[in-house]
Amino acid sequence: MTEITAPKSPVTAEQFADEIREQLKYSQGVTVEQATAADVYVAASKAVRNHLQDVWMDTQARTAKGETKTVAYFSAEFLMGKQLENALLNAGLTDQFDKAVEALGFEPKDIVDAEYEPGLGNGGLGRLAACYVDSLASLGVPAFGYGIQYRYGIFKQTFDENGKQVETPDYWLKNEEPWGHIDYNRDQKVSFGGEVVEENGKRVWKPAWSVRAIPVDYLVPGYKSGNVNTLRLWTARAYDEFDLLAFNRSEYMEAVKPQVAAENISKILYPEDSTKVGKELRLEQQYFFVSASLHDAIRFFYPGEDKPDLTTFADKICFQLNDTHPVIGIPELMRILIDEYDYDWDTAWSITTKAFNYTCHTLLPEALEVWPASLIGELLPRHLEIIEKISDQFKAELKGKGVDDATINDMAIYTGDAVRMAYLATYGGSYVNGVAALHSQLLKDMTLKNFSDAYPSKFTNVTNGVTPRRFIKLANPRLSDLITEGLGTDKWISDLDLLEGLEPLANDDEFVKKFAAVKQANKHAFVGFAKDHYGIDIDENTMFNTMCKRLHEYKRQSLKILAVISRYAGIKNGTINADDVLPRTVFFGAKAAPGYYLAKMTIQLINNVARVVNNDPDVKGKLAVHFLPNYNIEMAQNLIPATELDEQISQAGKEASGTGNMKFALNGALTVGTLDGANVEIRERVGAENFFLFGMNVDEVESLYATGYDPAKYYESDPRLKQAIDLVAGGTFSEGDRNAYAPLVADWLTKDWFMTLADFSSYANIQAQIEELYTHPLDWNRKALLNVARSGFFSSDRAIEDYLKDIWHTGPLA
Repeated sequence: MTEITAPKSPVTAEQFADEIREQLKYSQGVTVEQATAADVYVAASKAVRNHLQDVWMDTQARTAKGETKTVAYFSAEFLMGKQLENALLNAGLTDQFDKAVEALGFEPKDIVDAEYEPGLGNGGLGRLAACYVDSLASLGVPAFGYGIQYRYGIFKQTFDENGKQVETPDYWLKNEEPWGHIDYNRDQKVSFGGEVVEENGKRVWKPAWSVRAIPVDYLVPGYKSGNVNTLRLWTARAYDEFDLLAFNRSEYMEAVKPQVAAENISKILYPEDSTKVGKELRLEQQYFFVSASLHDAIRFFYPGEDKPDLTTFADKICFQLNDTHPVIGIPELMRILIDEYDYDWDTAWSITTKAFNYTCHTLLPEALEVWPASLIGELLPRHLEIIEKISDQFKAELKGKGVDDATINDMAIYTGDAVRMAYLATYGGSYVNGVAALHSQLLKDMTLKNFSDAYPSKFTNVTNGVTPRRFIKLANPRLSDLITEGLGTDKWISDLDLLEGLEPLANDDEFVKKFAAVKQANKHAFVGFAKDHYGIDIDENTMFNTMCKRLHEYKRQSLKILAVISRYAGIKNGTINADDVLPRTVFFGAKAAPGYYLAKMTIQLINNVARVVNNDPDVKGKLAVHFLPNYNIEMAQNLIPATELDEQISQAGKEASGTGNMKFALNGALTVGTLDGANVEIRERVGAENFFLFGMNVDEVESLYATGYDPAKYYESDPRLKQAIDLVAGGTFSEGDRNAYAPLVADWLTKDWFMTLADFSSYANIQAQIEELYTHPLDWNRKALLNVARSGFFSSDRAIEDYLKDIWHTGPLA
C-alpha cells in the first residue's frame, strides 16, 4: 500500500492544548480549572474532529466526482469501540494529545476513560463491519458505512445474585456525544403499510405512515492515507411528533404516540422477535436504514437532478450486504427505479443485480432469515409484489437452465407463505462470499449448494480480517513497540505481512524473553483493569485462559465449563494431584440473546461454578473462574493482550469464520480449537505444531449425524464427563437444587445437537499437552511469537483488498 501524507500537518502539543482550551471555553462553557475529565474528553474530541473535517470534506468531494467506484457497506451493526484514541492515532495526534492534556493538569488515561463506548453493535458481525470501514479508509477507498444509530444498543449485561443474566438499557447517549454529527438537512422519508393500487396502468404504493430518517455522520479516518470516509447512521423521528389537541385534552400519552412509534425503530439493536410485534419492529428497522441509504446514495451522486440517468448508478457505487439484515434493499432499489424513476423491469433488474453483493455469515439454516410473507405484505405491500415477480423470474430462469421442478421448489425465494432472504440475496446480487475458506466451501457444498450448482461464478471467498490499528497498536502498545523494535520499522501497522520479519527472532532467546515480559506486563495490567472495573482479584501468576464470544450452543461454552467442572472435581477427589496442577484463571465473556433460554442458563451455570470454585480453599491458587459482565471492545482491548490460551472450540462446520481467533493469535495467545471457520487457515499459517487441535472434523461430524448420535453413550464412557454432569445435575452449583439446570442436563444427555459430549474426551485429553508446554516458558513463548509473526494474513486490509479485486472491482482514490 502506498502511504499518502495527510494534507493538514499535525499541530504542536502547545497548539493542541490551546485548541482544547478553546473548545472548553466556547463549547463546554468552562475554564480549564473548572473542567472535569469528561469536559476535556469532549473538548479534545471536538478538536480532533476539527482536524479531520477538512480531509473529510476533501474526500467527500473527490468521492462525489465518481473517479472510482464507491463502496457502501450495509450492516445492521457497527461495533466501533471508543473513538478518541483511534482518531488520535489516525490523525497523527497521539503524542500531542498526551502532552497537551498533561499540560492542562490531567492524565491522558483519565480523559480516554471518560468516553462511553458506543452501543452500535454486539458481536463479530458488527466488529467486522467496523474493521472494514477502518481498512477502506486506510486503503484510500471511498466508502460509506450505512446502518442505524441505536439509542440503547443491544443491552447492558449484569448478573443477579443467582448468576442469571439481567438485561438493562445501555444509556450510551445519556451524555454529550461529540463524534456523531446530526445532519437534519439531509433527512429521508421512509414509509410503511398501506396498499398498492392501479393508477393509469401503473402500480402505485399508497403508504399508511412514514417516518423521518435523520443521518448521524461519524468520520472514519484512514491511517496515513489522507482519506476520511463516512459512517452514516440513521435515527428515526416522527414527522408530527406532538399532538397538541390531545395534550390539551389531558391525553398525554396519546399526544406523543407518533413520536414513540417512530423512535422505537432506532432504539434497540435486535429487538426480541419471538412475538409478531417484535418481528414487525425488526423488519421496520431493516427497511428503514436501507431505504434511507439507497435514497441518500442517489442524492449524493446525482445532486439536484430530478430525473438522473441511473443506468450509471452501479458504476458509481456498489452495496455490500453484511448478512441478510439489509437484503430488503434489493426489492427496494427495484421499487425506487421502477416506481420513482420510471425504468422498465429489465433495466431496473440489470442495475440492481450489478449494484448488490452478499456476504453470508452462517452455515446454520435457522440463521438464514425467513420472513412471513404476510408480514412483508402488511408493512411493505409493494415490495411483496416485486419479490413475487423476482421469484417467478428466478423460477423461469432455473427452468431454462434445466433444473428439475423439485429443486426449483427447494430454491424458491417466495413460497407463498414466506420470503427467504438469503435466496433473494444470492439471486439478486452479483457475488456471494463466505468469510473463511472452509465456510465458503461448505456454503457451496451444503447450505447454498443448489445455487452454487446453478450459478457457480457467483460464489467466492473472502477470509475475514481485523484491523491492526485498533487490535495491536492501540490494544497492545507494549507488543507494538516490541514488534517495531524487532522489525526496525513501524510500517507493519499498515502492512501486516511485514510481521513475517519476526519469524527469525523466534530463535533468539533474548527476544523471546522480551516477548514473554510483554505478556506478563499485559497480565499485570489486566489484573488492575479487572480490579477497577469488576472488583475482582486475579492471580497474575496463573495461566490466563480465555473464552470470549457470543453465547450460542454451537460455540460450546458448555464444553469449556464442563471441562472446568471436571478439573475442579479431580482436584477435590484426588484423581488429579493438587501439587501437579498448573494454576489457571479461566475467563468467560459473552452476551446471550434475551429470549435464548439455554444460552442464558449456561451463563447462570458458569457464574455459579465460579462462585463455588472461587470460594473453595481446596483449589485456591490452582483454579479460578470469572465471567466478566458486558463483554465489549474496551474489555477485549484489555483482555486479549493478556491472554495466553484462547478457546476456539465450536463444533466443526458451524462457525463461519471468527475474528476473535485472529485477534488472539495476533496478540500472542496460543489457540486450542477445532477445525472450524478460520481456525483452519490460522493453523495452516501459524503451523500445526503451534496450535492445539482437538475434536471431530466436518466429515466426522456429518457422519455421526447420519449414523445417529447418542450423547448418553459418551456420558457413560468417560468418567470425567459423567462426574461433571452429575455434579451439575446433583445441585453442587445450585445450592442443592437438583432442578435448577435440569433443562440443560436433559439437552446434553438426549439431544446435544452440537456434540459437546462427543468432543469432550478429546478436549480434556489435550489439556495435558497444553500444560506440559506451559511449564517450559521459553518454548511456549517461542510458539506464541510465531503465532504473531505468521498471522499477518488476517489483517482487514488484506480482506478489503480481496473484496476490491474479486467482488467490488474498484480501488483507491487518486
